[in-house]
Amino acid sequence: MSEKPHMNLIFIGHIDHGKSTTVGRLLFDTKAVSEQDMKKLKDEVAKYNRPTFEFAFVMDQLKEERERGITIDIMHRDFQTPKYYFTIIDAPGHRDFVKNMITGASQADAAVLVVSCPDGVQSQTREHAYLARVLGITQLIVGINKIDAAGYDRAKFDDAKNKVSELLKTVGYDVSKVLFVPYSALEGVNTATKSDKLSWYSGPTLLESLDTLQLPKKPTDKPLRLPVQDAYSIAGFGTVPVGRVETGVMKPGDQIIIMPSGAKAEVKSIEMHHQQLQKAEPGDNVGFNIKGVDKKDVKKGDVVGPVSNPPTVVSEFTAQIVVINHPTAIAAGYTPVFHIHTAQLAATISELVEKKDPKTGQTMQKNPEFIKNGDVAIVKVKPTKAVVIEKYSDFPQLGRFAIRDMGQTVAAGVVLDVVKKQ
Repeated sequence: MSEKPHMNLIFIGHIDHGKSTTVGRLLFDTKAVSEQDMKKLKDEVAKYNRPTFEFAFVMDQLKEERERGITIDIMHRDFQTPKYYFTIIDAPGHRDFVKNMITGASQADAAVLVVSCPDGVQSQTREHAYLARVLGITQLIVGINKIDAAGYDRAKFDDAKNKVSELLKTVGYDVSKVLFVPYSALEGVNTATKSDKLSWYSGPTLLESLDTLQLPKKPTDKPLRLPVQDAYSIAGFGTVPVGRVETGVMKPGDQIIIMPSGAKAEVKSIEMHHQQLQKAEPGDNVGFNIKGVDKKDVKKGDVVGPVSNPPTVVSEFTAQIVVINHPTAIAAGYTPVFHIHTAQLAATISELVEKKDPKTGQTMQKNPEFIKNGDVAIVKVKPTKAVVIEKYSDFPQLGRFAIRDMGQTVAAGVVLDVVKKQ
C-alpha cells in the first residue's frame, strides 16, 4: 500500500469509445503494467490480427480471452499519480458497471467519461452520465479520446466538447468544474505525455487531470454508521463484529446500538490490520470487540450507531430508480432482491409514483402501469423484513442500492425518503 491518499476511479462511456484502451495506456504509462506484460499482450494480440488492441486487452477479462491463454488478470488494477494512489474500477458492460458502482467497497470517488471525438455523444454516453449523477458521483473528467481519428483537429474537439457539455448540464453537472481532455489512447498522445500534435491545447494530460480531483471529505461530523459485514464469536473475547465505518467516528468506550435487533453494547476495543486503534474513521475496515451481546444479535446487514442516534429501521421507503436490465417490465407488486450497504433482502415495489424524463428530470407520467429499461422512476418500496435504510441526503452510503433478479442487476437507485418502523 502506498502512503498517498487513495481514490476509487471508474471509467464510463459508450462501448467502443476506448475505455479499456485508455485504462491500459494509463497503466502502461505509469508503469503499473510492465514492458514485459505489454510485450506478452502484443504477441498475443498479433495472433488475432488486431494489432491495436493490446491496451484494451490489459483490462479485458472476458472468458474467451482468458481461454486464449492470457494470464494477466487486471480487473481491479492500481496505479499512482504524483498525488494519489488510484484503484480503477473497470466497468465494461452495463451490468458490471452498475454492480461495481453500487455494491461492495467499490464506491467510485470520481469518474472519467470517455467519449470518442469522431462519434461524440451516443446512447450509453447519456445513460452512464445520468447513472453517475443519480448514484452520487460528483467529480467527473471528460476524456475526448480518438483525437488521432479526428486528425488532431481543434474544431472537432470543440464540437465534441460542446455536445458533451450540453448533456452534462441536462443531467445536473456543473460544467464549469469539468475538465475536457483531448487525447489518443492508441497513439499515447496526451495520455501521460504532451505532444506537438495538440499544440493548440494548453491544458493537462489525462494523467495530470486526475491530480485535479479532490479527495472526498470524510464524513466524521455525522453520527456513526457502520454496516456489519460479518460477526465472530471469539473465546475469551466475546463477540467481534467486522465492518467498514461509513460515517462518524467510533472509539473504545462508546455506547453503541445494533439495529434492527436493538441490542446495546460498549465498544471494548477496535482493531484494524491486527493493530489496536484509538479511533476508527470513515473508510476504515475494522473489527471491534463488544461484551454482553450474543453473536445471534449481530449479523451481516445490521448497522451499528450511537445509542444517542440509532440507525433508522424502516417499514417502507421512497426511492428514485433507473431500470437498467429487466427482460420485460416492472409493475407494482414486483419483489426482487435489494442490495443496500451490506444488507440483502427481498423487498416489494408497492407503488410506481411517477416516471421521469431521464434527460431533464421532469415528471413524464404519474402512476405509470409499468416501467422498463432506460426508465427513471420514483417508487415506493416495502422491505419483507426489518432493515436499516437511511435517506441518501443524510447518509449517502446507506441510501443507494442495486436491485438484482435472475442473476443480474435490473435497476439501481437512491433513497429519497423513509417511513420509520414503529
